[in-house]
Amino acid sequence: MPAIEVSSLTKAYGDLRANDDLSFEVEAGEVFGFLGPNGAGKTTTIRTLMGFMAPTE
Repeated sequence: MPAIEVSSLTKAYGDLRANDDLSFEVEAGEVFGFLGPNGAGKTTTIRTLMGFMAPTE
């Protein structure tokens, strides 16, 4: 059973999609690296998972 499960997460700012149909799982005890270039949607994903932002879809 995953400790974190994201399925089809989308967050848009107008026409810009910070996350477009993002899905992943992190198992309990797993070391997970969340990497990407500036503007890739990393912070948006974390803020959405924490409940600070609502997903668009």
